[in-house]
Amino acid sequence: MAIAPAITHLEQLRAEAPIAQLLAWRPDAVTGAKLDRSELTIELRAPTIREACLLLRDDASLRFNFLSDLTCVDWYPREPRFDVVYHLLSIPRRARVRLKVRLAEDDACVESVTSVWPSANFFEREVFDLFGVRFLGHPDLRRIMMPEDWQGHPLRKDYPVEGYR
Repeated sequence: MAIAPAITHLEQLRAEAPIAQLLAWRPDAVTGAKLDRSELTIELRAPTIREACLLLRDDASLRFNFLSDLTCVDWYPREPRFDVVYHLLSIPRRARVRLKVRLAEDDACVESVTSVWPSANFFEREVFDLFGVRFLGHPDLRRIMMPEDWQGHPLRKDYPVEGYR
């Protein structure tokens, strides 16, 4: 069975419910989208992430009530360097969506979504610890895996293999 090619044009994906709601809410928030093998990814402007998550959680037709994962990808040397990725589930609708925001290295901060989903707390701490992305408004942003006195962020692609000496 052949795999259908990914759809990457936002105009072709306007009918997808999460994209339609986000575009109706704030058309400038959505910067891109991709539908590949039944997985929908929506790229958002970083300053809109918290409000977009609230909309996706609270809209009665969407009900993305569970943040299953929050992670980061370092695309060094690309700028913007980091993609912060949010995996949302709608348990009542049996649907999922992936959100992405891109962050530049010199301004690697985004608003925390711990007020939307408390489960974001440890995910955001992990991303902060390993990539150095800061989450504004996080209730307790500190290292979670590395010792407090550890220098650097070990999952950055430019981190020395043997650490800083």
